[in-house]
Amino acid sequence: MSQLVQLAPAVFPQAPVSGPLADTFGRVHSDLRISLTDRCNIRCFYCMPEQGGAFAPISSLLSFEKIVRFVRTAAGVGVRKIRLTGGEPLLRPRLPELIASLSKIQGIDDLALTTNGVLLGEMAGALYDAGLRRLNIHLDTLDRERFRQITRRDELDHVLAGIEAAQRAGFGSIKLNAVAVKGLTEPDIVPLVRFGRERNIEVRLIEFMPLDAQQIWSLDRVLTADEMIEMLSREFGPLAPVPDADPRAPATEYQFENGDRVGFIASVSRPFCMNCNRLRLTADGKLRYCLFAREETDVKHLLDGPESESELEAEIRWTVWQKWVGHDINRASFVAPARPMYSIGG
Repeated sequence: MSQLVQLAPAVFPQAPVSGPLADTFGRVHSDLRISLTDRCNIRCFYCMPEQGGAFAPISSLLSFEKIVRFVRTAAGVGVRKIRLTGGEPLLRPRLPELIASLSKIQGIDDLALTTNGVLLGEMAGALYDAGLRRLNIHLDTLDRERFRQITRRDELDHVLAGIEAAQRAGFGSIKLNAVAVKGLTEPDIVPLVRFGRERNIEVRLIEFMPLDAQQIWSLDRVLTADEMIEMLSREFGPLAPVPDADPRAPATEYQFENGDRVGFIASVSRPFCMNCNRLRLTADGKLRYCLFAREETDVKHLLDGPESESELEAEIRWTVWQKWVGHDINRASFVAPARPMYSIGG
């Protein structure tokens, strides 16, 4: 964090009204993650309670029309990449219609979606036809019993079928996301990466983060990127950092001797806050400058009413202008956000 120099006082009297979408540390924001719903059809223990949940009323979710309006404004101030998340985004009816609309917005260069894959088998073709080209599919294990233990549901076959359907539909950019938890998923690291390499799919291994609804996270349950690199090197040979990787990307990419890649999202052991360029819009219309932020800006009222685009743009700029230097997970002073992952958006 010491490499960041704040450009404005700690009290934020006024955000810039023009120019790059930058915070007070000079980080320019071009990526927006949009949660379409906080509901999900599996119940991963590191994200949701097994039963129930504090879900937003369906009536409070942003309509597709309001999402499109927000993205148009965000594109006007410099957002170039959109990722649709949840909850499980494939649970939203008429999702291909939203994708078709977003893919036509001037200024948006990249549109991606993260899914658990359960419904992908029946929807992959429609998503591709609507204009989606990049998918991240969540899969922590290939072991049926451990899959059931993690997700509290028996959906592994549907996820595997979804991966196959996505490849048949034409998706050339597919990544697998896997959360790594010490004492549980060590046996899965090598098989998942082998599975991905056999199918030309890059695996992203994600350190367990303190965003679980049941608040069972602790530092000693974090399987670190360094530990996983060591495991993979023993099995497959040396891993080398990818030299031309985007420093703003959340994953640090490594490659095997044959060029196959694997990514590590090391939010805990190697925080990448200094390069963060992301904003998050929750399903109920709250704009967040960080996954771990304790504050959020309600922009839904601007999308509900007749307010002008300039007012919405000002709120986006003001939110970015408040962004912290970093999340401080490794400090005793760290306070987890009140919202769990499923409520914020993955």
